[in-house]
Amino acid sequence: MIHMGIGYDVHQLVEERKLILGGVEIPHPKGLEGHSDADVLMHALCDAVLGTLGEQDIGHFFPNSDPRWRGAPSKVFLQEAARQVSARMGKIINVDATVIAQQPKIYHYLKEMKANIAAALGIDAAAVGIKATTNEHLGFIGREEGIAAMAVASVDLP
Repeated sequence: MIHMGIGYDVHQLVEERKLILGGVEIPHPKGLEGHSDADVLMHALCDAVLGTLGEQDIGHFFPNSDPRWRGAPSKVFLQEAARQVSARMGKIINVDATVIAQQPKIYHYLKEMKANIAAALGIDAAAVGIKATTNEHLGFIGREEGIAAMAVASVDLP
């Protein structure tokens, strides 16, 4: 039976942090604030995969109060989500996400992001969709105060 999950995440842009999206360091004057590497794209994908299982969100598995996860690469979180699927004898069919950011433009990094996400989830890169959009200069995203991502996942479970 195919199960669907949805995920959403948002992080504030701050100075003196690296900007990591989809496991790729992107040159930008600001990075995302967070306990881990704050990869908003991988976090949204993780929640989507966990949602297919009816599980709680990423914070339940990796609380920001736990020092083990300070600065952790978000691929660890995706790998755990994939492990949770495998533990239930499931198979990730595909994931799809949209990054919402006024800046930077991420088009040139999409292939590497897809490869990183596919590797973390143990699926083919062709099963990973990533799109990007702006907020047309509206709201906190349009003012370049933060970046958001939304994602969906489908998993075949027995």
